[in-house]
Amino acid sequence: MVTVNHIKEQADKIFATVLATRRHIHQHPELSFKEFETSKYICSVLDKMGIEYTTGYVKTGIIALIKGKNPDKKVFLLRADMDALPIIEQNKTEYVSKNSGVMHACGHDVHSAAAIGAAYILNEFKNEFEGTVKIIFQPGEEVLPGGASLMIAEGVLKNPNVNVAVAQHVHPSMEVGKVGFRSGMYMASTDEIYLTITGKGGHAAMPADYNNPLLIASEVLLELKKKFPNDGKSEIPTVLAFGKIEGAGATNVIPEKVEIQGTFRTMDEKWRTEAHDIITKIVLEVCTKNNAKADLNIMRGYPFLVNDKTVTENCRQAAINYLGAENVEELPLRMTAEDFAYFTQELPCCFYRLGTGNKKRNCFGSAYANI
Repeated sequence: MVTVNHIKEQADKIFATVLATRRHIHQHPELSFKEFETSKYICSVLDKMGIEYTTGYVKTGIIALIKGKNPDKKVFLLRADMDALPIIEQNKTEYVSKNSGVMHACGHDVHSAAAIGAAYILNEFKNEFEGTVKIIFQPGEEVLPGGASLMIAEGVLKNPNVNVAVAQHVHPSMEVGKVGFRSGMYMASTDEIYLTITGKGGHAAMPADYNNPLLIASEVLLELKKKFPNDGKSEIPTVLAFGKIEGAGATNVIPEKVEIQGTFRTMDEKWRTEAHDIITKIVLEVCTKNNAKADLNIMRGYPFLVNDKTVTENCRQAAINYLGAENVEELPLRMTAEDFAYFTQELPCCFYRLGTGNKKRNCFGSAYANI
């Protein structure tokens, strides 16, 4: 019988290998759906471990299978994402990114390395458990439509059919050595908003000759703020925020158009659809009143993420057994989003947090933990 101590012994045995794996992936980050070298590297590691796998899902995705006794009894899926972000790394570590302008700032290097470590341990004990563990290395978590939805469409949950899925995400605001769980609703849906407002450009000194789209855009944003105040008091958790507004004018030049980009997030599908209609109505009303044209595109993104109660409580208890109750925390709701949400819409799942903060080293918090 495999005990916690047996697993810890194996974890200690492979720690250096997993660390080296993480650092290699960190040094060679690749953007979403372009993880070709990362995929090759992970396949080479699986080859060394003698683990069965297939590749080519959404071009770079990998599915590894570890079959225990009675492999058809149940199939348990572990998911790790592989893509990095278009960020210039400013760290001074020996394993800093070698790909200029690309960085693993969201921890997917950790997710992939941890999945490889799990694969090693599971493979060592495959004669001690029943069922099959399917480990997937997924591309494109960072951008719509999300690699999870595409891998599901390509059959990742079939052959063999998956019963339960689990994934993790690094949590820099949680101390290393701890993990966090939350049953039920956990993370928000996420939609992208693209709005172009076209007025009439002209010379700033001649106000009768132009229709300033910057002022119209400001009015649109203020009207939306009234309806979506982001004050935390709404019955359904909701965020409407705009991070980009661009009008290519000058001190004395009024631009013809203004481009605005933002995000809408919530945790209720009915309200999500209603809110899209409200946003559209406000934009059109303000622009029509001001004799301007509005081109609005609300791109429906990832769904909300909901953790199955039974699966999550089983994972929580396993974490307590392994780490001790003092190292297992309850997580609050988050308005960030994750494409693992697509898995949670299909089958019982648990998405949990892995503490990676270190107060002693002043390594705490991150701006890039999820979309």
